[in-house]
Amino acid sequence: MGEKHTVRFEPVGIEIEVDEDQNILRAAAEQGVQLMHGCKEGQCAACKSFVLEGEDIEYDSYSTFALPDYEKEEGSTLLCRAHAYEDLTIELLNYDEEVIRSGLPLRPGTVEIVSNEAVTHDMRHLVVRLVEPTEIKFFPGQYMDLRIPGSDEWRSFSMATTPNRDGRFEFVIKVYPDGRFGTWLSQEAAVGDRIEVEAPFGTFTLRENRTSDLVFVGGGAGLSSILGLLRSMAERGVERRATFYYGARTAKDLCFEKELAQLEVDLPGFTFVPALSEASADDDWQGETGLITEVLHRREPSLTGRDAYVCGPPPMVDAAIATLTGLGVSEHNIFFDKFTTTGEKEDAA
Repeated sequence: MGEKHTVRFEPVGIEIEVDEDQNILRAAAEQGVQLMHGCKEGQCAACKSFVLEGEDIEYDSYSTFALPDYEKEEGSTLLCRAHAYEDLTIELLNYDEEVIRSGLPLRPGTVEIVSNEAVTHDMRHLVVRLVEPTEIKFFPGQYMDLRIPGSDEWRSFSMATTPNRDGRFEFVIKVYPDGRFGTWLSQEAAVGDRIEVEAPFGTFTLRENRTSDLVFVGGGAGLSSILGLLRSMAERGVERRATFYYGARTAKDLCFEKELAQLEVDLPGFTFVPALSEASADDDWQGETGLITEVLHRREPSLTGRDAYVCGPPPMVDAAIATLTGLGVSEHNIFFDKFTTTGEKEDAA
C-alpha cells in the first residue's frame, strides 16, 4: 500500500482518502461514493473531470481519444486511470448527486453457475448463485465484474436481475469471436463452476426522484441492464409510461420477446418496440425495420420532457444520444452505458 491522500469532489463537497496504489474512481467506489463512469479502462471518457487544485497525478494507460493531450494539459483527467500523489480538488463535470450519495460500497464474492444457455447465435443467458458472502447489494441497472477462471483478468457485465433474497444474478452476455470470457462461457463453463466477482459498479440506475415518462434505447447485450430496470419497475409498481426501443440485425438476434410482451401486460403504459436493421424474407418479420435510431425518429415526433436510458455498443449509444437530443430530450436527462470491448487500446497513452 502506498501513501494516502485526500481527494475532494466539487461541487458536491465530498472528500475521500485515496491510496497511491489505487485509481481515484476505484477508491471512491470502495467507500460507497458512486461517481459517473463507464468502461473503467480509460476508453469511454464517462469519468472525465477537471483538476482544480493539485497536479501530482500519475496515470495508467488510457486512450487519447478519451483524454487528448491538450485536454490533459488544460487540467482534465480520467478518474478511472488517475492516481493521486498529493491532496487534490476535482470538479466533477458529469455527476448526479442523488446517485453519488446513495452509492453502495464494493463487495467481493464468489458465485456458482446455476444455468448457462444460448439465447441467440451469439448471446448467452448466464444465471449464477452467490456462495459468499451472504449478500451483495446493488441497484437495478448496475453491473458486476467477473474474473475469468484461471486468469487475473476481469470482465464487466450488466445484471438483468433485481435485488433478491436468493442471491441470484442474471446476465445477458454477448460472445465475441476469440473473446476470453465468451469462449470460456460458451465452450467450457459448466453448472456448478465457481467465479470470483465484485459489485456493484455503474450509474445506469433509475432516478427515483423523477416522475417523467421514459424511453429506453438498447442494442445487443444492452438488453441486460434495461431488462433489469423494467423488471424492477414491474415488481415495484412504478407508474411511469415507458417505451423500449431495441435494435437487432435479424430475427435470430432477438431474445426475451415473450417476457417483454408479458411486461406490456404487467407494467401499465409500457410498450416494447423491436426493430431489425437487416431484415430478410427468411425472417417473416412484420415489425419495424431500419436502424433503431431511425425507428425512434419515425415513431416519436417529440420527446420533450422525457427521461432517456441508452445502453449498447458505443456507435449505437452515440447515435441514440444525438437522435434523442434532436427530439427534445435534455442532455441532463439522458443516462447511458456504453458497452466497450476489452482489448488493445488504440493510441494508448
